[in-house]
Amino acid sequence: MIEELLNEHQLSQEKIDNLLSDLYVKGVNYADLYFQHSLSESWFLEEGIVKSGTYHIQHGMGSRAVKGGQTGFSYSDDLNIKAINQAIDFAKGISGQKQTQKIQPFQTVPHPAKYNGISPLNSLTSQEKVALLKQIDAIARKEPKVKQVSASLSGAYTEVLIASSDGVYQKDCRPMVRVSVSVIVEHEGRVENASSGGGGRYDYRYFIDHNLTEIYAKEAVRQALVALKAKDTPAGSMPVILGPGWTGVLLHEAIGHGLEGDFNRRGTSVFTDKIGEQVASKKCTIVDNGTLVNRRGSLTIDDEGTPTQNTTLIENGILKGYLFDKLNAGLMGVESTGNARRESYAHIPMPRMTNTYMLNGEDRLDDMIASVENGLYAVNFDGGQVDITSGKFVFSANEAYLIKNGKITIPVKGATLIGSGDEVLKKISMVANDMKLDSGVGVCGKDGQSVPVGVGQPSLKIDQLIVGGTEV
Repeated sequence: MIEELLNEHQLSQEKIDNLLSDLYVKGVNYADLYFQHSLSESWFLEEGIVKSGTYHIQHGMGSRAVKGGQTGFSYSDDLNIKAINQAIDFAKGISGQKQTQKIQPFQTVPHPAKYNGISPLNSLTSQEKVALLKQIDAIARKEPKVKQVSASLSGAYTEVLIASSDGVYQKDCRPMVRVSVSVIVEHEGRVENASSGGGGRYDYRYFIDHNLTEIYAKEAVRQALVALKAKDTPAGSMPVILGPGWTGVLLHEAIGHGLEGDFNRRGTSVFTDKIGEQVASKKCTIVDNGTLVNRRGSLTIDDEGTPTQNTTLIENGILKGYLFDKLNAGLMGVESTGNARRESYAHIPMPRMTNTYMLNGEDRLDDMIASVENGLYAVNFDGGQVDITSGKFVFSANEAYLIKNGKITIPVKGATLIGSGDEVLKKISMVANDMKLDSGVGVCGKDGQSVPVGVGQPSLKIDQLIVGGTEV
């Protein structure tokens, strides 16, 4: 797909070499060209029928020149030579010079693929895609309390070519699929809703082969029925136990962003200049791993052509490192960790997480529950907010239960968890051996850009955390 597009516009490797040379003028430390071609589609079901669908084709290129900590960037939706040259002229303007430098010879290095580089869009026929959504609807409606069901199926296939002044010439073919289901339930005048879903870098048949549509539909119904029985959450400071899997989004937001290289280079993160220090409980080891096969946050190469890796961020409570792209790594005198990510050719890459999770411990969830006299067991989150500089966060739990005298009791609603990422890490006293990754729904936003990510963790106990609720 990208090959045909480049050939159509006479963009041979030699021509791209010449264009990059023109971009890499005196005063520029690094330059790259990023070519992209993407296909995407979505199918939406409501009221038992597929009411709408979309199909989108996108292509273009981004031109970037880096001078110290400054970046000149321009992009074009058109791949004709005139448009590309205009983008290059704008980006290299950051230097103010015209004399070119010699770029390193291109090298295409084969890296182990983390996914099948085949478009998922044709893995099911249109009729099969409609049938899949209707099956979700039928399964959810087996529960009499379900009054409304909505479901969506989406897929995308992106091919990129990255060429840079340090000799990178890499292509990557990136599939992505996702299923989402939401339900509204009603009982005795009370109405609640819940959602579920999942996805990853495979094709649509993965959902069918692993019976995931039934699992997602039943999970959405289960969560909604739990919400129907939920009471108000008591507020106060108390022990909090987090379940495994999606609750790792708290690590992602409250801790992961603070470990991204740009914030630490600027000195604006709560973790700045703390490499080698004890920043968490000795029970905690946290990694960012872009190499997991078929995971939503995984990449064979990042958006600068660097292979992704498994980066240990915190080991036994000791801060070991940050996440870097080439720009921030170079300015801090280290190597890129393969975490340069961009939403599209129209965006500047920056250090971002891939799949961020805590490793297993040696404790047991049952023992955690038994150790709590009065506390909260949070199983799922809606989302949250974090201040990178202070590390302070607020998270909303959409499925939580009270713990009384060492036992899980009633479900509660309206629970918010309030704290600071660096402080919470030190209050983790137990970590279980039940680590799970999320089902493949994570989307991370930063500086107006959204990219797919993964999160995960084992069950863990936080000794004290402020819980905001609706009852005091």
